[in-house]
Amino acid sequence: MNIIEGLLTPFAGRFAIVASRFNQLIVDRLIEGAEDAFTRHGIADDQLDLIWVPGAFELPFIAKKLAESQKYAAVICLGCVIKGETDHYDYVCSQAAGGIASVAIETGIPVIFGVLTCDTLEQAQNRAGGKAGNKGSDSALAAIELVSLLNQLGGK
Repeated sequence: MNIIEGLLTPFAGRFAIVASRFNQLIVDRLIEGAEDAFTRHGIADDQLDLIWVPGAFELPFIAKKLAESQKYAAVICLGCVIKGETDHYDYVCSQAAGGIASVAIETGIPVIFGVLTCDTLEQAQNRAGGKAGNKGSDSALAAIELVSLLNQLGGK
């Protein structure tokens, strides 16, 4: 059996990080985690572009523009939605997740879902560099791995 899997090796292309300003204290930590993971795996700072959007709901729209530009090997979407007292949380999380997934499918560019969807601020802090690691770092690693896998499969 021939096994094909992505590698965490440096890549010469560009990566975009689209970040939500809403809950920015948490998102800043996710960005730091992503930057650290990229650096540790040989991706230089000048290969990264950071684009800010107002909230998680707007992530898919800008991610699609970036993916369609063909300037990026992968796009990472980082955000944080914390459950409140209304249904707003459910709508935002659902639309962000579905939108981000559809951008990847429609464009053929890896678009990574790095949006924390938490019940509490403490849960978000734990996933942004606390007890549960840093999901920004995990998102950067997923992007690097998917780019490597696409290259092996003869993709973009």
